Amino acid sequence: MIMTQTKLLTPLRPQFIPQLAALLACFILALPLFAQEGKDEGTSTEKLINKNFESLEHRLDQLEKAVDDILWYNKVGDVANIDKVFIVGPPPAYVPNPTAMGATNPVKFWSYIFIPQKLDRSKKYPLLVLPHGGVHADFTTYYTHIIRELMAQGYIVVAPEYRGSTGYGKKFYELIDYGGLEIADNNASRDYMIENYEIVDKNRVGVIGWSHGGLMALMDIFQHPDDYQVAFAGVPVSDLVARMGYYDDEYRKEFSAKYHIGKTAQDNVEEYRKRSPVNHAEKLKTPLLIHTNTNDDDVNVLEVEHLIRALKSAGKKFEYEIFKDAPGGHSFDRIDTKLAKETRLKIYKFLAEYLKPPFPFKSVADLEKAGYR
Repeated sequence: MIMTQTKLLTPLRPQFIPQLAALLACFILALPLFAQEGKDEGTSTEKLINKNFESLEHRLDQLEKAVDDILWYNKVGDVANIDKVFIVGPPPAYVPNPTAMGATNPVKFWSYIFIPQKLDRSKKYPLLVLPHGGVHADFTTYYTHIIRELMAQGYIVVAPEYRGSTGYGKKFYELIDYGGLEIADNNASRDYMIENYEIVDKNRVGVIGWSHGGLMALMDIFQHPDDYQVAFAGVPVSDLVARMGYYDDEYRKEFSAKYHIGKTAQDNVEEYRKRSPVNHAEKLKTPLLIHTNTNDDDVNVLEVEHLIRALKSAGKKFEYEIFKDAPGGHSFDRIDTKLAKETRLKIYKFLAEYLKPPFPFKSVADLEKAGYR
């Protein structure tokens, strides 16, 4: 079941900003009072303060999301038709009270749609599914140049704000299912585009992503190999068990939270293995390009090396490149350096081989003309 309700990005109402500022000021001024009460009431006041800060953080995320949605029009509105649609994925992975009304309904989530303005609506064009990175995070104007570059080549892009994304409140935030049902959300965005846009060619669909988005791209082609003609995974999270080993407790808590996996990797290693691309290498059927960087400051290169070895051991055909200390670390090919642009051109040429966009880039000059005004 897929909902087809659409909603254009709405402007932020200026009158809300003074209200939020006043609320924040009052809360900060009240902190000394909370602290004084805490001397008598112990941890109960501390919990109240933490709860209030958590609620405020989610509200600020929503405000930031509203502002960034407006920025999309400013940054790519001259080359793209932009929309944001409300669709559904599977029911939640974790349901505290399954008997509550609507508790097991499909999860509703937003997806951004970018369609090049110059397309002939009587023809069909390739689709790229572009999931964002981050344990939570969201799709933001960080991807401005990438979207502009894809529009210039004639790609239609859908970017899902899958379950657990920030900017949509605490309840949605806690629907997170890293490496789990979020993959189904990603694929639901692909299905929505094919079912609702006649200009999308169902036989020319690719999936691309970086970091956690790279994990999602990998898991999508492992779970739905017939749905994608090509995939790119940039600095992808590849081995959650190894990742839990080199990250700190604060990061691990994101996964062992009651509303998420609920246990540590030490307590349930099989669950973490199930959510790791490295343990699904034998399923690869889709043409795949992988990039990693030896000085990555987020996804340690050892994770991606594990994946590459697993794919080779399974006898799979794929392409990869390990960059040696490329400036930019985790973001080396998404920033604006010459190397980043040259690397993106490599990615685009690989995608074009299978998706045949109407206006493929031939040089970095083509990329710069499209992405930078």
